[in-house]
Amino acid sequence: MEKKAVRNLRLCTKDCLCLYVCPTGATDTENSIIDVSRCVGCGDCAAACPSGAISMVPAVYPEQQEKKEEVCFALNALIEAKAEEEMTAASLARKTEKVGLRRLMKAVTVSARLSGEDLAREAGYMLPQGSPALALLKALRDNPPSDDFPLNETNRIIEAFKGE
Repeated sequence: MEKKAVRNLRLCTKDCLCLYVCPTGATDTENSIIDVSRCVGCGDCAAACPSGAISMVPAVYPEQQEKKEEVCFALNALIEAKAEEEMTAASLARKTEKVGLRRLMKAVTVSARLSGEDLAREAGYMLPQGSPALALLKALRDNPPSDDFPLNETNRIIEAFKGE
């Protein structure tokens, strides 16, 4: 599989050892982005990078495969579990008087929400595109995970499903 080098600018410490080992000069650019048209995929720059900022990635990614029904079913079960986890953590955060536990439960609430959103993307749909999303929205509307949950926006999205 043909690979190309890419640099994560956030990790780059500008030690620039990659400049000395790259046989084509693909790493020597003014904007610090590796010139993939000059990269031959040897990986020397990635091996020399002391900060781990350079990675080798496929030059061409394969087409995304369709999700099988059983995979979507499992992902939806995980989404429901994350929603339950978020509601439980939010409830604990509201009920506790212990500052440390409240902060931890708020962090768990956010983490569960982000994980649920990632799972929703992985399941192959984003709101408002399918009946699983509609069911999730109705469940959240009927049992909001927090006092500041956006019920008006949720109801607007649910109404938009009726227009399909």
